[in-house]
Amino acid sequence: MFDKNHFRKPSDGNGHKPLIQLNGLSKSYYSEAGEFPALRGIDLAILAGEFVGIVGKSGSGKTTLINMIAGIDRPTAGEIWVGETAVHTLSEGQMAVWRGHNIGIVFQFFQLLPMLTILENVMLPMDFSKVYAPRQRKERALHLLDSVGIADHAYKLPSAVSGGQQQRAAIARALANDPPLIVADEPTGNLDSKTAEDVFSLFEKLVRQGKTFVIVTHDVSLAKRVHRSVIISDGEIYNGQVAKAVLSQPDLTPVMAH
Repeated sequence: MFDKNHFRKPSDGNGHKPLIQLNGLSKSYYSEAGEFPALRGIDLAILAGEFVGIVGKSGSGKTTLINMIAGIDRPTAGEIWVGETAVHTLSEGQMAVWRGHNIGIVFQFFQLLPMLTILENVMLPMDFSKVYAPRQRKERALHLLDSVGIADHAYKLPSAVSGGQQQRAAIARALANDPPLIVADEPTGNLDSKTAEDVFSLFEKLVRQGKTFVIVTHDVSLAKRVHRSVIISDGEIYNGQVAKAVLSQPDLTPVMAH
C-alpha cells in the first residue's frame, strides 16, 4: 500500500521503539499579517501503551501538535513517525487509508453525524476502511457500544441522547477499527464534571487494555492522572522540572501566561 521509503525502525536512543516519534517538528501558518509559528522544533517520543497528556493554555500549540500526529494537518518542517510509518511523507489518499486503520480520534464536540443513528455512526469507520466484513460490523458496533455503556441507545439519533452519551458513542466510533492509537482533543471540555470523570475513567480502562492514548487538555487535575504530561507553551515543550512546577499549580492560566 505504501512504498518502502515510508518505513523505518524508529528509536528513542535507548533501544526502545516509540509508537510515536516527532523529530524537529515545526508548523507555521501564514496570513496577510505574516507568519505565525504554531510549533517550534518539537522533539517527542511516546511509547506504546502510554497515556500521555498534552497540556497548555489556549493558543499554546497543543491542538496543532495532536493534529500533526493524527495526520489531520501537515508540518512545515520535521518528521512524524507513527509505528514505522513516516506520516509526513504520505499523500492525501495514503493518509486517509493509514489513518482509518491506525488512529481513532475523539473530538471535544463529538462530531457525530446527526442523520445517522448512534449504531450507524460507530459502523461508519468500518464501512470506509473495510477492516471488518459487512456481516461483522453491526455486531462489533453493538459490542463497542456495550463496552462504553450505551448499547441501549444504539438505535437513537445523537440528538436524542445526552452530551456524555454522545461522547461515549464517539469513543466507540474511535475504537471501531481497533486502532493501536487514540488521540483526543479536549474530550471532556464540553461535559459536566461527573460525566467528564466517567469519560476519563473509560480512557484509563482502555489504556489498561493496551491502547495508547494522547489527550489534549487544559485541566491540570486530569493531567495529573495520565502516565506522563507534556507541557507546551508558544509552540515549545517545557523541560521536565518546569513541567512539574506547572502541574503543581491548581490552574494553568496564571502559570503559563506571558
